[in-house]
Amino acid sequence: MKKTIVATTSVALVAALGLTGCSSSGGDAGDSGPVTITYSNFISNGGNEDNLKKIVAAFEDENPNITVKVTTAPYSDYFTQLQTDLAAGTQADVFDVDAGSFANIQANGVLAALDGVDASAYRTSVLDSYKVDGAQYALPTSFSNVVLFYNKDLFDKAGVDYPTADWTWADEKAAAEKLTDKKAGVWGDYQPVTYNEYYKAVQQAGGSFLSSDGKTTAFDSEAGKAAAEWIAGKSGTVMPTAADGAGTADFDTNLFKDGKLAMWHTGIWMISLVGDLPFGWDIAVEPGDAQKASATFSNAVVVSDASNHKEAAQKWAEYLSSSKEMVGVRLDAGWELPAISDESLLQPYLEQTPPANRKAVFDALENIAVAPQLGSQSQQIQDAVTNALGEIAAGRTTTEKAIPALADQVDALLQ
Repeated sequence: MKKTIVATTSVALVAALGLTGCSSSGGDAGDSGPVTITYSNFISNGGNEDNLKKIVAAFEDENPNITVKVTTAPYSDYFTQLQTDLAAGTQADVFDVDAGSFANIQANGVLAALDGVDASAYRTSVLDSYKVDGAQYALPTSFSNVVLFYNKDLFDKAGVDYPTADWTWADEKAAAEKLTDKKAGVWGDYQPVTYNEYYKAVQQAGGSFLSSDGKTTAFDSEAGKAAAEWIAGKSGTVMPTAADGAGTADFDTNLFKDGKLAMWHTGIWMISLVGDLPFGWDIAVEPGDAQKASATFSNAVVVSDASNHKEAAQKWAEYLSSSKEMVGVRLDAGWELPAISDESLLQPYLEQTPPANRKAVFDALENIAVAPQLGSQSQQIQDAVTNALGEIAAGRTTTEKAIPALADQVDALLQ
């Protein structure tokens, strides 16, 4: 699976939107006659343009009175153009967002609430991440998440039971200690010492990165400190250090492929990159501490509140996100997974091996780690967290000192 889902970089681009959608009124023309709707996207850019055309053609065959006019842009340019279009009121009837951009865009009142959506067609946790005050404002078109990869041969050699869905941090730590053999160059665990792992771990420990109003930090807590210890504390014990090369390009991938890494926290996009190996491997839902919380990234489609053809626009949005035809095209192309609930449609994916336990990809959606909305200072905040964790991992500071100082730093950036 090619990783194209991005959850954070769009935030800074749209955080400055101070707009209300100034194009023609959102009144629906009824859509009783031939209608052309516009759709602006980034999801197909970079190799899936023809696959999107297949979905559009199938939709138009089923809906002969609706024509979909598609515009595609690279993700790197997409949100800058969207900001320009929204400010000018020239946005498409239907357009893409992602989990990182949705909240800021929706807060500016430019999205139509979607009525009559068949919620049962979607994975509830992913669908609900695009709800505001009980109203549905976007439909997820694809998702990607993080799971626990593991080397079955190393587990067998060490006489350790394979990870299960019931595992906790304590189980993972105990297994990692038994699996680590530094003399043989074998490490028990690898988890990036980064912001993305930290906010998730805080939630796994029962806490929250931000306060309930999203304006201040909440990780200067026992959960936040436990999360820092969990990630940074592995370094040099059951996990390679930065001095060993950890954090450099493809270090963890190569370590796993070389049979020198027992457990690996990484995204499902690595499944196709890892492929067949000369040893057995599988995946499981990531362990939690107080609770499960799996990092999930998603893309979604929305309807402009300024559209004159909301009925047709929503019909296209639903088709693009939940139709059988869409699922078939995505699975045939290996084009990210749809967030649908009907597992019978997903059988072609679930039956592929390795790994055998592909169901873990969908089981992980039962408990999503919600990414904090960090606003215009998102990148600076992420860098600050990653740097602080790196200092703890290197032994240059302690969790007790670093987390309160980090909270003060992030609070200042949130203002």
